[in-house]
Amino acid sequence: MQIQIEGIVVIVGNYGSGKTEVAINLAVHRRRAGVSVRLADLDLVNPYFRTREARDALGRLGIDVVLPPARYMHADLPILDPAVAGLIRQPAQLTILDAGGDDVGATVLASLHHVLAPARPQVLQVVNPMRPFTETHAGCQRIQREIEAAARLKVTGLVGNANLIDETVPAHIIEGYHFVKALAEEVGLPLVFVTAPAHLAAECGADDWICPLLPIERQLVPPWKRPVDLVAAS
Repeated sequence: MQIQIEGIVVIVGNYGSGKTEVAINLAVHRRRAGVSVRLADLDLVNPYFRTREARDALGRLGIDVVLPPARYMHADLPILDPAVAGLIRQPAQLTILDAGGDDVGATVLASLHHVLAPARPQVLQVVNPMRPFTETHAGCQRIQREIEAAARLKVTGLVGNANLIDETVPAHIIEGYHFVKALAEEVGLPLVFVTAPAHLAAECGADDWICPLLPIERQLVPPWKRPVDLVAAS
């Protein structure tokens, strides 16, 4: 089962959900499939682990990355490049908007409501059930409601991203899949895909799942680690 996502996709989720890593890897996955991809970094809250940290690697793959103006690259200010609105009006085959975490980070989407709402984007909530506040269905639904209110957009699908970073084992991925599958059924939303570290993907039994699996090649790593070389892996 392959991921076939196209159009405008907004990635949201709580802090620590891994939504930015998901956004980067989704962009890479679809670009390798021959799809034209543009990716906008709308995370204006969290100074760490932003899409922009992988911009050089993404650029070498031919992924167009839209960032805040250079003078604001390390600022925590509600500033958007007008190019973002243009990107929404004239999207690539796949245009990904990586919003900030929680309802605070999603607030920036409300400022784009006049162009986003007519475009009818897919809004995907990334869920990591191994993190605080999303270890229960009730917690996930609370965060969904808060993000929707702040963004003025409805979540249209879920993404399972169960992981404990370097301590992740296949059992975590499998348990996370069943958690998010049940959550999707409870809230009446599709489970669009589930992630797994690339080196564990073959051990998760994903052939029996109701959704595709997105292998994750980590790009957002601490300074003492090296990200996966996306160009060499292509």
